[in-house]
Amino acid sequence: MPELPVRAVGFVGLGRMGDPMVRRLAAAGVDVRGHDAAPGPRTTFADLVTIVDKPAEVVPVDGEGPPVVVLMLPDSNVVEAVLGEGLLDALTPGTLLVDMGSSEPMRTKALAERVAARGAVMIDAPVSGGVSGATAGTLTIMVGGPDAEVAAITPLLAVLGRVRHVGPVGAGHALKALNNLMSASHLLASSEALLAGERFGLDPAVMLDAVNGSSGRSGSTENKWPNFVLPETYNSGFALALMVKDIRIALGLAEATGAPSALAARTVELWSEAAAALAPDADHTEIVRWLRAGESTDPDPRSDR
Repeated sequence: MPELPVRAVGFVGLGRMGDPMVRRLAAAGVDVRGHDAAPGPRTTFADLVTIVDKPAEVVPVDGEGPPVVVLMLPDSNVVEAVLGEGLLDALTPGTLLVDMGSSEPMRTKALAERVAARGAVMIDAPVSGGVSGATAGTLTIMVGGPDAEVAAITPLLAVLGRVRHVGPVGAGHALKALNNLMSASHLLASSEALLAGERFGLDPAVMLDAVNGSSGRSGSTENKWPNFVLPETYNSGFALALMVKDIRIALGLAEATGAPSALAARTVELWSEAAAALAPDADHTEIVRWLRAGESTDPDPRSDR
């Protein structure tokens, strides 16, 4: 592994995604100072990470390269709350604050201005690939931020996956939300089609084998159905509630820019109905269970519309 220009990192959010990401950083020789609101990581990471009591204490004070603090948190509300708990005031000039969760792009841009007032730089770098991608180091990382700072952080992020600089600050969070809107839409469309075929008498595995060599293939048919739906494990590692949050962000972007959004709006409606019907901690692939149960409020296609 090539020598990394950054040798010390603060990391807030050691949950389902943060856990494997921190492990990869530690394996690459990075000194990680971590914090999580839950007590579990204090013992889980005892041999890998220096666990601190407060978010403000994660900021590296020694090490090569610029100080780096990574946030892997659920949304903008939590990001802003953590910064308000002293982390913002603890940022030293030159610190790179990297938000790798799925936050709201306009709030990210506003927060970047507050971070800049401290002499620090905010970068958004949300990821796609789920827990399996975080474990394997194959995440797609969509980075928004200034050229120089993104170049400085790229070797560190490359430990976690495939880095793509997609634009200025906020661009990463915008693209991540739009990516998840596409993912949510084609999981719905694929699942409705496969369930129709199943009711007709077709074998889902046979359908997937044919479709995945045809024009109907997608990440849903190539990954989600074979790996999480057919075996009925529904454990992709990405929560349905988080999918709903992301696609609402994407719909808001579409509406704000005047882009066509009729399908996006209906997608958000259906996913919201599924979220209300399923358990709060349901995996996003469990929307197939909801569809199979016939709980969608789609009108009868034979009735007047």
